Amino acid sequence: MGVEEEYLLLDPVTGLPVARAAEVRRAADLQDALAAGEVQRELLQAQLEIATPVCRTLDEVGGHLLRMRHSLDIAARETGCRLAACGAAPFNWRRPVPVTPTARYRAMHSRAPRLTDEQLIAGMHIHVGVPGRQAGVVVLNRLRPWLPLLVALAANSPMWQGQDSGFASWRTLVFGRWPASGAPPSFADAADYRHRVDELVAGGLIPDTGQVYWHIRLSERYPTVEVRAADVQLRADEAVMLAGAVRALATRALADEREHRPAPDVRPEVLSAALWHAARYGTANTVFDPRAGRLVPAAEAVDTLLTIIEDASAADRRHTAPLLERLLREGNGATRQRRALRLGGRARLLRMITDWTGGA
Repeated sequence: MGVEEEYLLLDPVTGLPVARAAEVRRAADLQDALAAGEVQRELLQAQLEIATPVCRTLDEVGGHLLRMRHSLDIAARETGCRLAACGAAPFNWRRPVPVTPTARYRAMHSRAPRLTDEQLIAGMHIHVGVPGRQAGVVVLNRLRPWLPLLVALAANSPMWQGQDSGFASWRTLVFGRWPASGAPPSFADAADYRHRVDELVAGGLIPDTGQVYWHIRLSERYPTVEVRAADVQLRADEAVMLAGAVRALATRALADEREHRPAPDVRPEVLSAALWHAARYGTANTVFDPRAGRLVPAAEAVDTLLTIIEDASAADRRHTAPLLERLLREGNGATRQRRALRLGGRARLLRMITDWTGGA
């Protein structure tokens, strides 16, 4: 498995996005703890992305995330900005942040200028290895019903342009405006997946397969299923927790398929509405439970997930079950951001989303 995390670059005083991605990448190249290619550019010049190496254990995932977060934070501070682990830029920006100067990103801006300007968001992508694309489609189909719970647990973007958006994950709403986004359909098999993705490109509806922005998709580069539903997390251990939950769900999906156990049957319109509800409320209200087929208290939905995690390895349970329980006690990132703003204003919120290098 592997994890990709996106971050925002913010001014240390105002909290506004700053277009210093190129400078931070150059400073990162001088960090001995960062390998070549681990820090990657993103759509806007106030964003950066990191990608872990291929990992076998959640301990490896956590170690790499801490290493890269810490080293990239040092590079950001050396260039006069801060690395922010939040799903959306929380404070007003006076003018659009420039697009990273590549042909691909310029074409995206030309096609959808306002939408591109507003992509000041940061997500987390979880890759889980699968033994072939047919197995990948099995995992995709069986994980689809769990996407609302994953969005709710990972919600970490309540603020937008200086105001509370009213949503726990405003990033989910912003990112959902692209043509091929949100929950994917179910697929008959790997050939059906390939045909329907190719049809989007061949019909000119999206320029290439890289702009299949579904919450879960088959990777075009790696033998993995890629879950893209999560906001980037405030804490590295929360990112590991989500990665562990996704791997447990994927493992259970393949086992259930072998044993011919039925998957939860969630209709597309129900799934779409459940995702909206998850983005709106996070874990502060009810959450959709795919096995019950209805909204239930967040603690009840997490209990359902914990029954699946019980089948995971002891090491994976150590990284997931206690942290899911902590999340229910302390709140997800969105809840904690709002608490920081209420108790200490913008300054305390800015400290929270940029002072996370102490680790898990």
